[in-house]
Amino acid sequence: MTDRELRHAELAERYLPDDLLKRFRGRAAVVDRENRFFDEDLAELRDRGYLQLFVPAEFGGPGLSLHEVSRLQQRLAGAAPGTALGINMHLMCTGVVAAMFARGDRSLAHVFEETAAGEIFAFGISEPANDWVLQGSNTVAEPQPDGGYRLTGTKIFTSLSPVWTRLITHGLDSSDPNAPQLIYGFIERTSPGISVSEHWDVLGMRASQSRATRLEGAVMRPDRVARRIAPGRTPDLLTFAITSNFQLLVASVYAGVARRALDVAAEALQRRRSASRDAPLAEVPEWRTRLADAYREFLAVPAQLDAYTRDFDDLVDHGAGWPPRLVASRIAAGEAARRAAETALACAGGAGFDNGSEAGRLLRDATAGLFHPPSTDASRPMFAAALLDQG
Repeated sequence: MTDRELRHAELAERYLPDDLLKRFRGRAAVVDRENRFFDEDLAELRDRGYLQLFVPAEFGGPGLSLHEVSRLQQRLAGAAPGTALGINMHLMCTGVVAAMFARGDRSLAHVFEETAAGEIFAFGISEPANDWVLQGSNTVAEPQPDGGYRLTGTKIFTSLSPVWTRLITHGLDSSDPNAPQLIYGFIERTSPGISVSEHWDVLGMRASQSRATRLEGAVMRPDRVARRIAPGRTPDLLTFAITSNFQLLVASVYAGVARRALDVAAEALQRRRSASRDAPLAEVPEWRTRLADAYREFLAVPAQLDAYTRDFDDLVDHGAGWPPRLVASRIAAGEAARRAAETALACAGGAGFDNGSEAGRLLRDATAGLFHPPSTDASRPMFAAALLDQG
C-alpha cells in the first residue's frame, strides 16, 4: 500500500470506521422512510470531529485536503447518501475558506473559528428561475448605513435546514443601476426575517432535509460581507472556490452512491439463482455483462475525482480549463450513480422494487443528481465553447 493510500485508510478508520458506517446504513432506511433529518448520524459525526475536517491546525482542526475529504465523503455516501449530501454543504463552506487560505486570502477566518465553536454552515445560493446561479441573483440585497445588507428572496435546496446556524448566501445590490453588485456573505440563523419551509417530501435524498429558505430583510452584518462582485462572468477567488468545492464534493457523494450500488448488485447476483440454467445469476453471462458495463463506467469517476482534487490541492493552474473539469466530474459521477443504481435494481429482481429495499432507495437517491447545477443541458455550451470558440 502506498503512503497516500495508507493515509486514506488511517483517516477512514479515524473518522468513518466500519462499525460507524454499519449504524449509518441501518438508520438510512429508517430516516428515508420517516422523511426526517439525520440527527443521530450528525451527533456521531460531530463527536468524531467530522465537521472540522477542513479546519487548519491553527484553529484546532486536522486541516485535511480536498482530496482526503473527497475520499471520506465517498465512503460516507456508500452508507448513508442523504447524510453525506447534507453534511457536504457544511464541508463545502469550510472547504471554500480552506481553498482561499491556501491561495493567500485569510479574510474568512471567522468561518474556521465559528466551526471550531460548533456552528453549522449551509449553502444558500440556488434560487427559483436563476440559471445564472453564482453569476446572478433574484434576491434583493438592500444596502444599510453600517455597510451591511438586508436580503429578501428565496433560496431553494438548502440542505441541513433543521440545524444550520450560518448560511453562505448572495443577493443583488441594484441601488446604483449603473453599477449593480452581487453581494456574497454569511447570515446567522438568529437574524429576524429568516423562515424555513416545512415542506420536504421528495423522491430521494430525503434525509438531507434540503428545504427552501425564505429571506425577508434578513441581516448580513458588515463584518460578514465576503465579496462585492459585478454580475456575470467575473473572475473571483471566492466564486472559484465555491464552484470547485461544490462540484467536486457533490461528485464525491454520487461516486460513493455508485460504488455502493455496484456492491448491492453483485450481492444480489450471488444470492439469486436462475431456474432455467440451474446456476447462480452470478454465473449467467448476460447478468455478468450488465454488471461489468456499469462497473467499467464507474471506474473513470473516482480516477477523475482523485486527479482533480489533487490538482486543486496542489494549486495547479488550469485557468479556463477548470470549469469544464469541475462540471464534467460532477455530471459523470451522477450518471454513473444512476446507471449503477438501475443495475442494482435489475439485479435485485422483484424484491428490489419493494419500497424498503436498498436497491430501490439508492436509485431514488441517485436521481437527485439530476438537480445539481449546472444540468447537462446547461453545461453543453461551455464544453462546446472550450473547443470551438477559442481566440
